[in-house]
Amino acid sequence: MVSSHEAGSVIGRGSLPGPAAHDPEEPPMSEPLGGLLSTIHHVGRIHHVAVVVREMNAALGFYRDILGLAPGPVVPIPMDRVNIAFLPVGEVRIELVEPTDTTTGVARFLTTRGEGFHHVCFEVADISATLTRLAVDGVELIDTAPRAGAEGPVAFLHPRSCHGVLVELIEAPGGPAWASLFPAGFRAPGAAG
Repeated sequence: MVSSHEAGSVIGRGSLPGPAAHDPEEPPMSEPLGGLLSTIHHVGRIHHVAVVVREMNAALGFYRDILGLAPGPVVPIPMDRVNIAFLPVGEVRIELVEPTDTTTGVARFLTTRGEGFHHVCFEVADISATLTRLAVDGVELIDTAPRAGAEGPVAFLHPRSCHGVLVELIEAPGGPAWASLFPAGFRAPGAAG
């Protein structure tokens, strides 16, 4: 049972402990979660791994000059008050994240934990359906609905439900949230034109 203290602004934390009681008068569910698609029970590939850095140029120097990775452009994300840069490594990317405001969660993370691993991002086919399933499963959601991210529709899961790891979900290109979040078409932040 969720206490009134736990029931704050985050959804999905511990509605009923253990398996749901089954009414013997009703037939058992043949599909997971009573008709939700089974594809939302699986994440896709790792989209990126994010690393928080104090100073973007110094970090880019290391990844580019020492490790030989080719970074994309540094892109300001004013809504999140960070600068980001992606570095491809095979089919996965490293996202460097530099806070631009000392009052953000990323800045607080940097102050308390220092530079380093921040989150892992998994690709999903339908982010809204995945968030619904995760909430039903008792996962604590930071974002209860997808929002516009630097590379498409995203949402975050709280580390308390993910064994201490901040998890980001991103919807695969062409998924259902793209049209609603980007009605005029998707344009990456910092894209020319």
